[in-house]
Amino acid sequence: MLVDLRSDTVTQPTQEMREAMYRAEVGDDVYDEDPTIHRLQELAAEMTGKEAALFVPTGTMGNAIAVLTHTGRGQAVMVGDESHIYHYEAGGASTLGGSPMYVVPTHTSGMLDLERVRDGIAGLADPHVAPTGLICVENTHNRCGGTVLTVEQLASLADLAHAHNIPVHMDGARLFNAAVALDQPVHELARPVDSLMFCLSKGLSAPVGSLLVGSKDFIRRALRTRKLLGGGMRQAGFLAAAGIVALEQMVERLADDHTRCKRLALALADIPEVEVFPEKTVTNMVIFRLRDQQGAALDATETQRFIQAAREQGVLMGQSGVGRVRAVTHYGIEDEHIEAAIQGIRQALRDSKIAKIG
Repeated sequence: MLVDLRSDTVTQPTQEMREAMYRAEVGDDVYDEDPTIHRLQELAAEMTGKEAALFVPTGTMGNAIAVLTHTGRGQAVMVGDESHIYHYEAGGASTLGGSPMYVVPTHTSGMLDLERVRDGIAGLADPHVAPTGLICVENTHNRCGGTVLTVEQLASLADLAHAHNIPVHMDGARLFNAAVALDQPVHELARPVDSLMFCLSKGLSAPVGSLLVGSKDFIRRALRTRKLLGGGMRQAGFLAAAGIVALEQMVERLADDHTRCKRLALALADIPEVEVFPEKTVTNMVIFRLRDQQGAALDATETQRFIQAAREQGVLMGQSGVGRVRAVTHYGIEDEHIEAAIQGIRQALRDSKIAKIG
């Protein structure tokens, strides 16, 4: 049995998605003539409580569009030091928009350090400093292990930013996971921020696509930015049809992914050579470290050796930072897969000579 826990991006579309794609009514979206894309964008705006939405190919493009639309060349984009935008999006803000990234510490909860945010906000008075044009926040937080930010946390950041006339963009790739974990509607989590991006192709299991949402004026300008980046997709209603099914049918079941991830985290906590904090596992990610029999933390090379040993047992995982292993539950992972993963990880620890466990 293969258990692929590398990411929730490996999900397969449901049969309902495949049927919806087959039957989708399409048009040329660059001419704004695709009715299925219209329906998806209207649904996304309604669910997030924003005025408008824009369908984009990827989450990375959605974040890049947001940064380029909110900021002008030379304006700084404030990001967390553990953020996906900073680590995994090819420096798009700086490379494409000429906006330097101003990096502030990220708490283990995924929240930005508000004092450092306050200290880092710059205006136009000092010609030596790039003025702050945008603050970005992430929810759920990838490198912090799928942690969630509450409405109150988001509001505290947004209030600080707005007091200085600075917009806030949320990388909400897994925002629906946060909403399910908090048992709150998505629009409540979206309310404090000016724009947000969420992915259809992660836990929601659609094959392709993300949505960028915000005010009508912001989305009007974002449409031009999408064109600049080559994001116009013609008869993309086939893809949007799967996205509609994702939003209508795949949100509530995210709770099952969270339950299974917690079960995996608790089982890992029973293994002496695994350092994990199950109480922090609140969505569909668990991040853990490995220690040898003397208690020393494994380095990146040794961790990769364990990951390869796990792969040979049919359990696929990846590194998330130096010496940290990430496992992600998703649609297609059932209870029996979690049990197989636990057994495979135990065997991998033996095979990689990290531990002698029964």
